[in-house]
Amino acid sequence: MNYKNLIKIALRALKGNKFRGFLTMLGIIIGVASVIAMLAIGQGSKRSIREQISEMGSNMIMIQPGADMRGGVRQSASAMQTLKIKDFEDIHDNAPHIERCSPMVNASGQVIYGANNSPTSIYGVNDEYLDIRKYSVGEGDMFSEGDIKSAAKVCVVGQTVVDNLFTNGEEPIGRVIRFNKIPFKIIGVLSAKGYNSMGQDQDDLIIAPYTTVQKRILAITHLQGIQASATSEEDTDLATDEISEILRTNHRLKATDDDDFNVRSQAELSSMLSSTTDMMTILLACIAGISLLVGGIGIMNIMYVSVTERTREIGLRMSIGAKGRHILMQFLIEAVIISVMGGLIGVALGVGVSFAIKVIAGWPIYIQMWSVILSFAVCTVTGIFFGWYPARKASNLDPIDALRYE
Repeated sequence: MNYKNLIKIALRALKGNKFRGFLTMLGIIIGVASVIAMLAIGQGSKRSIREQISEMGSNMIMIQPGADMRGGVRQSASAMQTLKIKDFEDIHDNAPHIERCSPMVNASGQVIYGANNSPTSIYGVNDEYLDIRKYSVGEGDMFSEGDIKSAAKVCVVGQTVVDNLFTNGEEPIGRVIRFNKIPFKIIGVLSAKGYNSMGQDQDDLIIAPYTTVQKRILAITHLQGIQASATSEEDTDLATDEISEILRTNHRLKATDDDDFNVRSQAELSSMLSSTTDMMTILLACIAGISLLVGGIGIMNIMYVSVTERTREIGLRMSIGAKGRHILMQFLIEAVIISVMGGLIGVALGVGVSFAIKVIAGWPIYIQMWSVILSFAVCTVTGIFFGWYPARKASNLDPIDALRYE
């Protein structure tokens, strides 16, 4: 079997019907391009979410009070006072897989400077909070351990707070602002982080010693939460188990008692969001894959037409010695060439469309080589699958009947 001659015959046949061949390829082109573009958008979104979670602290662990029953009434977690300073100290000192740990108390209110004011939140933490949340001080300094012990009225502010209060370009370091009538001296400004994956402004905050927020704003002695970071992302589960064990011991919970606290990690959030984006990516790819199916049906229809139009040619070739397998391969090669050429154009179009979406719409994209190879392989298999039956029909034609066909 001379494959070189069969390829030449197939190319000559396609060349004689260029426009019809292009229309046949169109379904494959659109299908391959759609699959690549959809997978690129899905994978881009997934990577973007992971990067943003990593910026927030991929190994971060959040401990909050848990809801509980009091007098037959279920209390909300925010109303519980189960977390104490001792819990923070024991986690900080006795959990080997915890690298950093910070108490957490916070309040919302109006911050005022001169004639300007803005709603924001103040977070009472210690000096390890910045490393946990991946913040950094761009100007000035972070408050010290001495400021925490003395409940000093000092703070570090985010860039959004600076923009809202110091509208005339004043230097914020050393200025005194008021939060819910309590004066705070600004000693530092955080480097800008922008919005996170949830659409929250990470620069709209004030950070102060937790003792100051406890005593001067909230008038409480308990903690509203504890934030910690594991030694590594891989050690997050071990760190979570250590925290749970320490808190259950401190709170004197029996083996049959439920936890009166909640421990959540960024790994759980990352896994949940990744699962959601994976599901959406698969859904989009399946929708785009329908175009490949439609393109395959188009190939089969055109190959049927081609077999009918060239019945006399088939009969003539078989009468001079061509066997059924030669006819089969001729038409099968035509179907594969249509699929491969359509696949190549589709890959180029899909990559181009993906980058156009990134530039025009600003969406994150990420083209993985496996998605290109998979799309190309599927379109090739589609050509073979849908081209087989018409090719088989051509190979089974009776030479005498084919020569007599009008």
